[in-house]
Amino acid sequence: MTVIDAHHHLWDLGLRDQAWIEGPELAPLRRSFLHQDLEAEAREAGVSATVLVQTVTVADETPEFLALAAASDLIGAVVGWTDLTSPGIADELARLRALPGGELLRGIRHQVQGEADPEWLTRPEVLRGLRAVAAAGLVYDLLVLPHQLVAATRAAAAVPGLTFVLDHLGKPPIASGEREPWAGRVRELAALPNTVCKLSGMVTEADWRSWTVDDLAPYADTVREAYGPRRLMFGSDWPVSTLAASYGRVVESTAELLDELTPAERDEVWAGTARRVYRLAP
Repeated sequence: MTVIDAHHHLWDLGLRDQAWIEGPELAPLRRSFLHQDLEAEAREAGVSATVLVQTVTVADETPEFLALAAASDLIGAVVGWTDLTSPGIADELARLRALPGGELLRGIRHQVQGEADPEWLTRPEVLRGLRAVAAAGLVYDLLVLPHQLVAATRAAAAVPGLTFVLDHLGKPPIASGEREPWAGRVRELAALPNTVCKLSGMVTEADWRSWTVDDLAPYADTVREAYGPRRLMFGSDWPVSTLAASYGRVVESTAELLDELTPAERDEVWAGTARRVYRLAP
């Protein structure tokens, strides 16, 4: 079975600070997580290819990630960052794609979860930027909280030529056990054919110290039923996931969640969807 990790991060604190890593709960993340660390974890878990996803809204990070991916036989695609609201976004995307490793730029992401405006994704300048992402042949990763799913759905409907990838199931409140209004909103997003979802980030939305697969199952089942296997993909969210589980445990728990699927359906979630969406090499 081929396994593609469609969502992970890397950072080098010697190169750049990660200002979001603050407070005692996140202290375990306050060190560098480098390519060699990822490779050791991924290979042991049977992962054959990965998608490296942006961590900070810093323009220099994306060129660095592209160069890193170009030198890697594991990283097959990069989801980077650029300013969606910039009038020059089309030129900036072209510049990024002309850089070393630029052919591996397959998507753009912004930390919408940190925006105070719940309608940020529907602002005219943001929609203009999303259309530029579509015109460049890229996809857009959605990092949103449950209350921002409504605007995400409006944005996806307004830009039907762009594939929107929902990261971490839209961050449902797994620790509290609540499902609504998240479940209804995620189904509305899934009703749009230009949306897919990553089965990722669940362990850190659960209780980090005591979660079980049974805690995750209702949320995984919701997106599985809403999207179907051909629009669902596995992502580890490593190393953020290490707050709650090892890389191997994330893979194992996902396998348990997919146990009722047919072998062909499991192949889609483990690799097929990611390969199509991020145009990964066979």
